[in-house]
Amino acid sequence: MSSSLFQLFRTGKLIQNGYSVSCKALHSSQQFVKATTAARSQNIASFSTAVSIADGKTPDDQSQKMSKAMKAYMNRAEAHDALMAEETAEYEIGRRHLANIMGEDPETFTDEDRDKAIEYLFPSGLFEPRARPYLKHPSEVFSKRKEAEFDHSGRPFHTLFYTGLPNYFQILHDITERVRELDHFASRMSHYNVALDKDKSLNLSSSEWLTKEEFEIKIIEAMKDYHYEFFIKSMNRLAAHPLSYRAKDFIMDFRKNKPIVKLLQEIPKVMYTAEGVPYMTETGRRKTATATVTVYGRGSGKVTINDKDILYFSNLQDREQILFPLQFCGVLGTVDVVAEVEGGGTTGQSGAIRYAIAMALRSFVDLEMVEKMRLAGLLTRDPRSRERKKPGQKGARAKFTWKKR
Repeated sequence: MSSSLFQLFRTGKLIQNGYSVSCKALHSSQQFVKATTAARSQNIASFSTAVSIADGKTPDDQSQKMSKAMKAYMNRAEAHDALMAEETAEYEIGRRHLANIMGEDPETFTDEDRDKAIEYLFPSGLFEPRARPYLKHPSEVFSKRKEAEFDHSGRPFHTLFYTGLPNYFQILHDITERVRELDHFASRMSHYNVALDKDKSLNLSSSEWLTKEEFEIKIIEAMKDYHYEFFIKSMNRLAAHPLSYRAKDFIMDFRKNKPIVKLLQEIPKVMYTAEGVPYMTETGRRKTATATVTVYGRGSGKVTINDKDILYFSNLQDREQILFPLQFCGVLGTVDVVAEVEGGGTTGQSGAIRYAIAMALRSFVDLEMVEKMRLAGLLTRDPRSRERKKPGQKGARAKFTWKKR
């Protein structure tokens, strides 16, 4: 739903200064279309004139030979500008009328106030935010359009125009050039026996690559999935370079900050015993097993499971499951673990203890380590369980052997 949601605002009679402002908005939008079209035509004409003079042609001859591609582009551009001007005028009318409905001053009615008003006037229980009613500026609703990529004669501006994705392949070219520059710099430092500073490194733990949709919006080009995968592989190669910090600005231009995880905000604080020993208690579940684990700081690495040591599990894999969170956080041998587990088998019990230990260790490490634990999957509960047997079948998925007689 776009700004056309407020057709009733546009057709309604606005009180006092609302109607005059709407007329001004529409008039200014029409002027904007004319000015934009004239500026675009002037820029293209000036460029084509320069090209024609360089080729030994007169401007009159060049203007008479406008390519069909340029004519089609000019028609599309004029239609797009007219559409944007009309939608912008409707948006301004709707926004001002919405401000009048809410009793606010239209001149100081911000985007945040607009969103709150829409949520109040049009309550929706839909889970997907994109399916709810909204009112946004047309520039946020309609995708951006590229400027003309060729002159009047049809000669493209970009050297990679005929690849179909000039901006995409230009970025790949830039990645390759930066990798070569870093390799050349490292080779020079090695030639002059200058040691590289290993302390300088590019920390990317607090950011992530742009998604395919966000990357397409950034370069204003639609691409296939394999194009995006190759781009990510190329960027990972550049980011993994020992001197990648020298290309930090280029790398971070295609990354975004990770959203603040609510889990990080709900990390409980460490509690203390009467003796002043820090501890934290958490509960973990896996299949039908339930474990209650208490992690004590200032320990010696002792692990107690149902009043027994780690040999409670005879399987080596189950022991590794329990010790993995401690080893991952680098606290193996510095904390004590006391676990009480019941239900399920050995696999379910070890998985429940592992999850409880990981959740308890959040209170003993910093936020950066918590984020690494989240990426490693330590803070995500394993929801898998044994699938029930189906009637008429041998098992959950297995079928009885078919016999003809």
